[in-house]
Parts: sequence; structure tokens; C-alpha cells
Amino acid sequence: MKKFVRAMLCPYACLAAGILLLVPGMTSALQDPTRPPGLESRLVAPAPERPVSLDSILYSKDRRVAIIEGEALREGQGIDRMRVIRIFENRVLVTDNGRERVLYLERLPQVRGTQ
Repeated sequence: MKKFVRAMLCPYACLAAGILLLVPGMTSALQDPTRPPGLESRLVAPAPERPVSLDSILYSKDRRVAIIEGEALREGQGIDRMRVIRIFENRVLVTDNGRERVLYLERLPQVRGTQ
């Protein structure tokens, strides 16, 4: 009797497994009826990082000020969707459009001394 039941259920089990394998492929083809048409063709490119100049850093025990784009900013202050998070001796941590960036001072050109 067990052989008879297995022989009868085996084709149905194989059919059910095959259907389950096809279901994820079919569901990915379905679209959200509330989504406006044409959104899948538009790709959102991340905004490129804009060049920002760190002009100077004033760092002491009592105060920390970064001169960015000619503006004197303390920790917590910001300009143009940019906010200063932390000021270090040689760099400044900022958020620019929601992304963290580290600004470094530009190296001065090497000047040769006279002999």
C-alpha cells in the first residue's frame, strides 16, 4: 500500500516543486499598481562631490575654527548644505548633502632657500 501511495504522490510532488520554482520569476514581473508610470526608466545618479576649499584651521585648547570657502565655522555650524562635525588639528570632518567628508589643508609648495 505504501508503494502505491508513493507512486501516486510522486508526480504531484514534482509538479508542486516545479510551480514553486516558477513563482518567484512570475512575481518579479508584477508591477506595483500605485507606482507612477515611467519611474523604472529613470535612474538617479548620485550627485558628484563638489570641490570645497578648506582655507585654514585655528586650533587651540579653547577654540576650534575652520575657514571653509572663506567662512569661519565652528563645530555644529554650516553653510550651503554642509555642516562641520569635528575640527582636528590638520583636517575637518563635515557632512555634505548627508554624506560625511574629510577636508584636508592643501600642502604649500616647497620653497627652496637661497645659498
